[in-house]
Amino acid sequence: MEITTTIGSILNRKGTMVWSVAPTNTVFEAISMMAEKNVGALPVLEGDRLVGMISERDYARKVILLGRGSRETSVAEIMSVNLKTVGLSESVQECMQIMTENRVRHVPVLEEDKLAGLISIGDCVNWIISAQTAAIDDLERFVTGAYPA
Repeated sequence: MEITTTIGSILNRKGTMVWSVAPTNTVFEAISMMAEKNVGALPVLEGDRLVGMISERDYARKVILLGRGSRETSVAEIMSVNLKTVGLSESVQECMQIMTENRVRHVPVLEEDKLAGLISIGDCVNWIISAQTAAIDDLERFVTGAYPA
């Protein structure tokens, strides 16, 4: 099954609200925001320019396991910087391939080099489930004769 729906379609349904932190914020501030907003990662912005991402995985591997303090460590010290991004016109399938190949759960969405949103693996899976449910419903209506002619 090829999934051709665009990332822009998911953002239209989900919304484009994105919480972010600055590289100068402390890791404690970033983790506190993630907990408050119930998200697993945050884009790191300098002004309106995307410069990195910080995730719970970054915190676990680069702070906790190394015995560092989250109140003394800046986001810039542990953020991921070689980011893979997607555009609004890319397909859900392309986005999921990027996530799988790069072992990431969140991908920034850029429009003309500006952050337009954030897509998670959960967003993609939810979209696929919705699309499959709709297809099954259509097929059931077709088989039972309830499908419009």
